Amino acid sequence: MASLKDQLSGLVYSTEHGDICPDCRHPLADCRCAEQDDQQRLAALDGIVRLRRETSGRKGKGVTTVSGVPLADAELKILTKALKKRCGSGGSLKDGVIEIQGDHREVLKAELESQGFRVRLAGG
Repeated sequence: MASLKDQLSGLVYSTEHGDICPDCRHPLADCRCAEQDDQQRLAALDGIVRLRRETSGRKGKGVTTVSGVPLADAELKILTKALKKRCGSGGSLKDGVIEIQGDHREVLKAELESQGFRVRLAGG
């Protein structure tokens, strides 16, 4: 880990290029950090989509989480919108995990299997 002095002494803005990415030190227009993160996330997946119902940290409200979807970030946003519309419910996409409000595991399983994904119900 870099020392505090090294962390604080990095270039943040350049009049020549504008804002600088803190990770790769390239101008934000040339930064490829998001693409590399997306490729690493996809490489770590095993090809099985997992559906789980969770309530922890949500004041007792249940959500269905869909994780392990082997799609790029832009395609994942499109899938999230389609699944929310199919369930008639709200939801969001956070860190590659789709959250759909309510318990919609069976509907989501049927929808994802019809799109060609291998789906497994996980958790309780």
